Amino acid sequence: MKFFKYFEYAYLVFAVLFLFEAYRVWGESSDRSYLCLFLGAVAVFMFFFKRRFRKKIEDRNNG
Repeated sequence: MKFFKYFEYAYLVFAVLFLFEAYRVWGESSDRSYLCLFLGAVAVFMFFFKRRFRKKIEDRNNG
C-alpha cells in the first residue's frame, strides 16, 4: 500500500503542470487553456478522491 500513498502525489504534480500550461497558453488559445484548467481541476479532484478511498481501505483492514 505504500506505493499508492506516493502515487497520489503524482496527481498533484500533473495538476501543477496543467495549470502552468494553462497560464503559458492563455493569450494564444483560450480553448486550450480552458482544457488545461479543466484537467488540472480533475487531477486535484482525483488526488483527494484517491486519498479518501485509500484511507477508507486502510481503516477497514486495520479495524
